[in-house]
Amino acid sequence: MMTLEDFKAARNVLSGVILDTRLIYSPALSKSTGNQIYIKPENMQVTGAYKIRGAYYKISTLTREEKERGLITASAGNHAQGVAYAAQAAGVKATVVMPTTTPLVKVNNTKDYGAEVILHGAVFDDAAELAARLAEEEGYTYIHPFNDPVLATGQGTIAYEILSDLPDVDVILVPVGGGGLASGVATLAKLLNPNVKVIGVEPTGAASMRASLEAGHIVTLDRVETIADGVAVKTPGDKIFPYIQENLDGIITIDDKELVDAFLDMMEKHKMIVENAGLLPIAALKHLDCKGKNVVPILSGGNMDVITVSSLVQHGLVSRGRIFTFSVQLPDRPGELVRVADLVARHNGNIIRLDHNQFVNINRQSGVELRVTLEAFGHVHKREILAGLQEAGYDVQEVMTTAV
Repeated sequence: MMTLEDFKAARNVLSGVILDTRLIYSPALSKSTGNQIYIKPENMQVTGAYKIRGAYYKISTLTREEKERGLITASAGNHAQGVAYAAQAAGVKATVVMPTTTPLVKVNNTKDYGAEVILHGAVFDDAAELAARLAEEEGYTYIHPFNDPVLATGQGTIAYEILSDLPDVDVILVPVGGGGLASGVATLAKLLNPNVKVIGVEPTGAASMRASLEAGHIVTLDRVETIADGVAVKTPGDKIFPYIQENLDGIITIDDKELVDAFLDMMEKHKMIVENAGLLPIAALKHLDCKGKNVVPILSGGNMDVITVSSLVQHGLVSRGRIFTFSVQLPDRPGELVRVADLVARHNGNIIRLDHNQFVNINRQSGVELRVTLEAFGHVHKREILAGLQEAGYDVQEVMTTAV
């Protein structure tokens, strides 16, 4: 059982270990949603995610014999770092099985905390299968990343801090993968204030908890496909599922495309790096059917490698019309390139790259293909630039932007 006494015990164990990630009011998100938005920045937590809470508390409850056997877990990254950190603090050996698709920053950070890392499988469920088998074969103590009420109790301590900072919170938005965070936060929030609504947020391509709630029992998806690797779980936890059923007020599902926009918002408006799983509550803000409420989206983590950051920035700029590429055929004669550049400049377009292919056609009247990648202010500005080129007599075509 997850009782109020259990949550108090977890809070005491974690005192001095974790950061109290104070709520941050967001004027920009408040204005765009019609609610008062206060973000809970667990991306700034020790190890870069909330997972340290559950891992540290769980390991603190183990017997000496359980610790001496060594620990093993499976994780898409953040739980791995939490277990590695807590195991190192306790002087215990830890082995972590991670999917081969895990971002490099999470793999390296886990190793830096002293854990042995095994890369196996394409998704979390593959890694979890191997970890469970190794636990049985080698006698390791298995620390499940979500399907454990003790671990979920540690995660749920977030609710203490939210209600301390904002006693009149109306809605808490929490990412959902296997359900450990959602079950802990929802259970404690309801114990502290039954009127608080706690809503889970899943990616559309990995909505195993929504499917389970609709069926009334645990459902295993055939496959998961989402850029939110931290919540890419085929099968939610059966041990914490009853708490989800009792305390979670609903689930919102989010397409991956919305996470790209949310990433750009957090970078530009709050100067924060938030990983895709942690962006789910930000993307869900516009799906709420309420106005004037105090809403807290939990940013569950910020462990993202620079290649993924770069890709998200580029895709976000393209989706908002702030980066685009056009193609035009030019006569092969002096001055044509300058004329196009001048037209772009008149419309305040900023040229990022030019590709000038003189040998695409043997017809010198239309023998040069020019591809121009521009920075614009948005879709309206982009259309103005393209219209200006067309008015000048150019047959201009927008093309897919692949790289900046």
